[in-house]
Amino acid sequence: MPVWIIDDDKAIRWVLEKALARSAIDYRSFASADDALNLLEDEQPRVIISDIRMPGTNGLKFLASVKERHPQLPVIIMTAHADLDSAVSAFQGGAFEYLPKPFDIDQAVELIERALAEAGQHDNSPAPQVALPVLLGQAPAMQDVFRAIGRLSQSTVTVLITGESGTGKERVAEALHQHSVRAGRPFIALNTAAIPKDLLESELFGHEKGAFTGAQATRRGRFEEAEGGTLFLDEIGDMPTELQTRLLRVLSDGHFYRVGGHTPIKANVRVIAATHQNLEERVRTGQFREDLYHRLNVIRLRLPPLRERSEDIPLLTQHFLGKSAANLGVEPKRLSPAAMQCIVDYQFPGNVRQLENLCQWITVMAPGQMVEVSDLPPELKAQPLSLAPDAPAFGQPAAESDWIKGLAAEIDRRLAAGETGIIDDLLHRFETCCILTSLAHTAGRKIEAAQALGWGRNTLTRKIQELGL
Repeated sequence: MPVWIIDDDKAIRWVLEKALARSAIDYRSFASADDALNLLEDEQPRVIISDIRMPGTNGLKFLASVKERHPQLPVIIMTAHADLDSAVSAFQGGAFEYLPKPFDIDQAVELIERALAEAGQHDNSPAPQVALPVLLGQAPAMQDVFRAIGRLSQSTVTVLITGESGTGKERVAEALHQHSVRAGRPFIALNTAAIPKDLLESELFGHEKGAFTGAQATRRGRFEEAEGGTLFLDEIGDMPTELQTRLLRVLSDGHFYRVGGHTPIKANVRVIAATHQNLEERVRTGQFREDLYHRLNVIRLRLPPLRERSEDIPLLTQHFLGKSAANLGVEPKRLSPAAMQCIVDYQFPGNVRQLENLCQWITVMAPGQMVEVSDLPPELKAQPLSLAPDAPAFGQPAAESDWIKGLAAEIDRRLAAGETGIIDDLLHRFETCCILTSLAHTAGRKIEAAQALGWGRNTLTRKIQELGL
């Protein structure tokens, strides 16, 4: 019983055929899933490797047909489309593994050999199809995240998501929820670093009427709001020690009390936690409970910073430009090759969140539909296209003399061109850049961004409205 190769791309079939032949693995090739399905009535291969997008029956429908007839038959799904939908749909349909194109041929053969050795050892239970938050990426690290979300789709195990600010931890938490058996129940998110310490306990667990001054009515907390669903606790590393103890108790015995309450309430909630901090170091220094750390760290997903997945920047940039344009009801801006390369060459300290803010800036501020390097934010084009390891990236302060010289040159150019109203336009751009960059650094937390800028929160909110951000 050979390995079946199914792909409408003759070149892909040829490469796999040669590689399997070198490894002394029998194979049979098909240009369409329909041809393979017809033969499946009479023959059964040991392993199938199939593309997703093909004329006629696509790979996912083919996968469903195979699993209906032969539940234990390993099927490896290939796709050139680097989105989460493909990965999760493949795993939910019972795929043995998901192989993004372009792939390393030796790794592909290794995967086929593992499937041959482990035939029949995978879960076939499908989960409901639901809408997804947008997660895109061709980088191997992001493909690993997609695979993990797919494999966890039938589990309610606690997950700890780690990664720098702005890498998309909440989007991944949403995807984990929407692809779980709890998808029809609430997804409740709480940033534990954004809630004052004396209010966080009530936010999490609720309070009874009269529990403290101002508690004029009984209030349900986030655990009760997330009943049957998922509670996402962001920035868990900043949780006060006394609340860490209460959270540990909930995770241990599944019950909690409202503030001022005496009746235990059962918590039927899946907890997903996230942090940008090094929890192991915080445990070592006594800032985070070791027993709570082990309760949360059942499954860990690490989200890579954008600088480790620069190949995804063009894909993400096009997506965010389209999203910003749709929000404003305008046509999406297009980047010249040089402008795109300028963006790709930069490290983003604020990661994907900062790239999204940059795309919003471009949509609002760039003068024409085709965006050139000269139309990019001053901080971006002021830096060299190829950054040295210690050079500042977009959103990081350059040497003071550099940006002042750049500003003086821009003013001189405009004066020479006979422009008027220069200061109003430059002030508008300056404030916009300060706000968007600060929000990127704080992962969208307005209070922290306002403090960094030296403003109050109300001032920042007013400025955002005035500037149309």
